[in-house]
Amino acid sequence: MSKRAVIVGWAHTEFGKLDDPDVESLIARVSTAALDHAQISASDVDVITVGVFNNGLTPQGFEGGLVSLGNPDLRFAPALHVENACATGTAAIYSAADFIESGRGRIALVIGAEKMTAVPSREIPRILLSGCYRKEEENVDGFAGIFGQITQAYFEKYGDHSEELAMIAAKNHANALANPYAHVRKDLGFDFCNEVSDRNPLVAGPLRRTDCSMVSDGAAAVVLADEETAATLRRAIRFRARTQVNDFMPLSRRDPTAFEGARRAWLKALKMAGATLSDLSLVETHDCFTTAEMIEYEAMGLTPAGQGWRAIREGVTRKDGQLPVNVSGGLKARGHPLGATGVSQHVMAAMQLVGEAGDMQLSNANLAGVFNMGGAAVANYVSILERAR
Repeated sequence: MSKRAVIVGWAHTEFGKLDDPDVESLIARVSTAALDHAQISASDVDVITVGVFNNGLTPQGFEGGLVSLGNPDLRFAPALHVENACATGTAAIYSAADFIESGRGRIALVIGAEKMTAVPSREIPRILLSGCYRKEEENVDGFAGIFGQITQAYFEKYGDHSEELAMIAAKNHANALANPYAHVRKDLGFDFCNEVSDRNPLVAGPLRRTDCSMVSDGAAAVVLADEETAATLRRAIRFRARTQVNDFMPLSRRDPTAFEGARRAWLKALKMAGATLSDLSLVETHDCFTTAEMIEYEAMGLTPAGQGWRAIREGVTRKDGQLPVNVSGGLKARGHPLGATGVSQHVMAAMQLVGEAGDMQLSNANLAGVFNMGGAAVANYVSILERAR
């Protein structure tokens, strides 16, 4: 049988400002739950990968060592911490998949988690800048400042598309109404997202508060198994493709309005999967800012460069559109606990493919794309997922 890794189970906390005091408690909430969902015993786990960004969000590091505290049956399972900026969660999944496909083991537990609200909010922009090239990109507004610059550059090149950014925000908030895990389950509407006001002020450059993802706590987990083991289990989600493409970290070394690494990752993944974009039933993409989602429409091939705004304006990416994007609410409304995000995206896609997405469920969801990036399109990951059983 093939050694290809498949997803066989998962777990997910709600995202938001949570009462859980630390990362350890969040990890504990999903580790055993994911194994139970997969019908896998802790004693059968061959490796654990733990995705946590941290970088000063919490004082406790060495997160791989925390898993067995929540489940003592995992005491002797090898565990390691993975970090790759906002793509930490997918990096943890790929590391576990590589372990299985190398033949070193058959079952892996992958956990992504982040406790972001334990530090004063004024410190968070500085901490998150660890995911950029500080020598050139240090700024008081953190990543909002960086994406504010990207947005301004895009508008100068292609025209002001603030309305389309508001449409993306409104779409994702409307979608999150059906997601019980979402940080914000409130339909804000286009008018509120489009208008600058006391409740929706400008944050950085042209970006309004509603253009920015939120500071969230949360955790998600998946269990991976080789195909032979998965054949004995209740569910299995296969990677038709999984790719990673990196780009220069400094924005000064590339066109910030074109996510070239993301474009190459999508091209590579679709070729590997033997698929076209039109074959996909849905995409979960990395909308840390609405500008990111708009540029990612161009990177995945929905529109030519400079015309990503058309995809939302023409309804292509709405839940009832040609290619629904971020049916879960995306990072914008579901939330963005950094280490958990990539794992969460894969869980949201897997739920759709096995028909377990509840009120979020799309009809005939057969093939799903996931795009997760670290930094401003520096580490770019694309997964193409399909149901195997």
